[in-house]
Amino acid sequence: MSDPAMSADSCAEPVVQARGLSVGYSTDAILSLLDFSVGRGQTLALVGANGSGKSTLLKAIAGLLRPMGGELSVLGGLPLATPARVAYLGQFHPSGFVLPLCVAEVVRMGRFAARGLFGKFGPADEEAVHEAIEAVGLSDIADTPLNELSGGQRQRVFIAQALARRAELLLLDEPEANLDAASRTNTRRLFAEAVGRGASAIIATHDIDAAAACDHTMLLARRVVAYGPSAQVLRADALLETFGVVGRAEGDKVVVVGREHGHEGCDHAD
Repeated sequence: MSDPAMSADSCAEPVVQARGLSVGYSTDAILSLLDFSVGRGQTLALVGANGSGKSTLLKAIAGLLRPMGGELSVLGGLPLATPARVAYLGQFHPSGFVLPLCVAEVVRMGRFAARGLFGKFGPADEEAVHEAIEAVGLSDIADTPLNELSGGQRQRVFIAQALARRAELLLLDEPEANLDAASRTNTRRLFAEAVGRGASAIIATHDIDAAAACDHTMLLARRVVAYGPSAQVLRADALLETFGVVGRAEGDKVVVVGREHGHEGCDHAD
């Protein structure tokens, strides 16, 4: 079911557009002079090692980090101008809350941007929460406190929170972290279904297969190594330049088979 927040009048314009965009922290520009756009119903993978700039760029699009230069438009306006239309799934989540919130209560937070912290929930809100919890397979533990869950279960809770928002733009930072194989497959299916309903998605990932499923890929190494249709960008030579790894093609996939000496990635999280 589509959410009323999905507005048809913005279909013609890019969902995200950057011109000469520079992002970073303080005076340290992690990425500079970026030019790219994401259309409605399109997916973009941001691929790189830790410290490459993918999470920094995602935070800028989410409005959590002020651009250092250039222009950045999100859904036709400034980042965070319409928070109910954007769902951001960060890489790190709170390990505890002031109150012992259960699974369902955390997922309900996905509707706060549309209804406000103290706004009255309607049937559509409750349906969105219920469907999201069921979609990630947590209905049987919906009343369980978050701090009693495993890492994988917690990740599924926050995925459900993002899905419950029923947003036009999904910003996903390593959404498959801590998930087992079955949950990864299900998560990809759920986000693909959201895109099929008209949402757009930008996904920061290390996973080449996840990137290959996206329309476009941007390879990052504190600069843009390559950007374009995923089938053209995910080449062994470009991945070597991005990760410092050797790759080989197997059919329509690129498989990482080794790391070249002297090309280790940064340790700090990006």
